[in-house]
Amino acid sequence: MAVIDLGEYGAGFLADPYPYYAKLREAGPVHEVVSPYGDRVWLIVGHDEARAALADPRLSKSPGVLGLKMLDEDVIGPYLLVVDPPDHTRLRRLVAREFTARRVEALRPRVQQITDELIDAMLPAGRADLVGALAFPLPIIVICELLGVPAADLDRFRAWSTEIVAPSSAQAERAAVHELAAYLDELIEDKRCTRPAGDLLSALLRTRAEDGDRLSAAELRAMAYLLLVAGHETTVNLISNGVRALLAHPAQLDALRADFGLLGGAIEEMLRYDGPVENATMRFTREEVRYGDTVVPAGEAVLVGLAGGDRDPARFPEPDRFDIRRDARGHLAFGHGLHYCLGAPLARIEGATAVRTLLERCPGLALDPEGGPLDWLPGLLMRGARRLPVVW
Repeated sequence: MAVIDLGEYGAGFLADPYPYYAKLREAGPVHEVVSPYGDRVWLIVGHDEARAALADPRLSKSPGVLGLKMLDEDVIGPYLLVVDPPDHTRLRRLVAREFTARRVEALRPRVQQITDELIDAMLPAGRADLVGALAFPLPIIVICELLGVPAADLDRFRAWSTEIVAPSSAQAERAAVHELAAYLDELIEDKRCTRPAGDLLSALLRTRAEDGDRLSAAELRAMAYLLLVAGHETTVNLISNGVRALLAHPAQLDALRADFGLLGGAIEEMLRYDGPVENATMRFTREEVRYGDTVVPAGEAVLVGLAGGDRDPARFPEPDRFDIRRDARGHLAFGHGLHYCLGAPLARIEGATAVRTLLERCPGLALDPEGGPLDWLPGLLMRGARRLPVVW
């Protein structure tokens, strides 16, 4: 099987990767590829194979199985996306004690309040960059308030986070990780030394399992890092990609405006059709594995294609059709198995609140004809545009 250089696909792959994934999928569910950054990896583009790989214990999340260490793991510490059981089980259990469904549901009124305030600020102009005006500030304000990050630090955090998930260069990414690590150490120490507060980070400082287990300083920093970065970047693209899909399909937009009872299904279809994470973070083969007719040797890096899998016609008929009445259950946008997204319930609340409020308060919402071409996020991790100019 020939190795496929994704970099040769050019700018078209960034703007719309789905035809390229479809072409790969027609030739088979698994391919050896070279990423746009020059890394050789195995890419899974079939839905059933991707779902199996996401839950396959033969695939490790730790680059340590290859004698490697990720940049952020080395600086930040061990976090959920780079550890396997039993370490993963222990860390997830400790954070799940505090990041509960009840705590998330209690955020719903505040999510609505923030959304209303952001749209209040947008409305007078009649046009806006939806990413800068709503899709980015809503989830970052929510996650920072949840964790107890001071509002004055939001702009600094935004710059660090953006550089980490869609780096402009290796040097800039490294600098952002180091600066964020130092910031989190200072924030945690401040919370350790002050009276107990009701935020999640303060709760994680205090929480203990029944056996007395608790998060170490490095684990706490790493957990805060993961919740801050993953806790808002994905929701930014859920909102902006979802609104872009609605605006590109006027009949679906009209149907949703006419019946917000369709909203829950619409959010799931947005996640399936053009979800915020294009490919899951890297996995590594502990031993030889087979998916379909393809054998991946031991000691190899594997990218599980969430975007590719969710457009697989074997799982979703007419996968390139955006249909808010579709049964999109089984999509992979939040992953599957042990590493299923911890923040999925919060992302759904934020996405539904933002979309409904936007449609209710911005009649005639449309893409801005003077907005110019979209600037797509680089790399294979995040799927979205840096800006989404709209008018109403």
